[in-house]
Amino acid sequence: MNTSVDNYFVEGCGRCELGGTPDCKVHRWTEELELLRKIIQDCGLTEEAKWGAPCYTFQHKNVLMLSALKAYCCISFFKGSLLADGENLLVKPGPNSQAARLFRFKSTEEILKIEQHIRAYIFEAIEVEKAGLTVAFSKNPEPIPEELEAKFKEDPVLKTAFEALTPGRQRGYILHFSQPKQASTRMRRIEKYAPMILQGIGLHDKYKSRR
Repeated sequence: MNTSVDNYFVEGCGRCELGGTPDCKVHRWTEELELLRKIIQDCGLTEEAKWGAPCYTFQHKNVLMLSALKAYCCISFFKGSLLADGENLLVKPGPNSQAARLFRFKSTEEILKIEQHIRAYIFEAIEVEKAGLTVAFSKNPEPIPEELEAKFKEDPVLKTAFEALTPGRQRGYILHFSQPKQASTRMRRIEKYAPMILQGIGLHDKYKSRR
């Protein structure tokens, strides 16, 4: 057990204003996340806390993460597009996702129903890392600013949340972040709106504080 990960189940990721409050998304899916955590641990991965959330690694390489979003909780495979997915159980976080793939869950019953498949997919993801496989990325039709790409590399949870937005909301953020000429200004905009992205809120949506 990782005490930093234990804290995630109490305080959440702490990266938006809902962290540490009863409204934190982690508290919507406590039982589901705990069950998924046990299944993942049984597969022999190393448990770490990265970007405020549970991350599971093999020989220091990121394999998957546990995340809580508004509509579901999920296992997110960093290189999910390389998995065979013979049971057709994985989904893209968003239409433009090239690497990540998710198991989405809304109940413990859904998890238990496919528990053996979950384990099999995790073991396959480990084999992908053992083989040193990488995802071949193609250019995004709506160019993502370099600063946002760098932020995604630093913060996969933010990337997952961004890709879970509708295409229109994604485009709105990309255009807004790309507009300034100065890289420092683009980065400030990204930092400013990251909490909204984490809550599934679009740039032009009315921002409602739950405090």
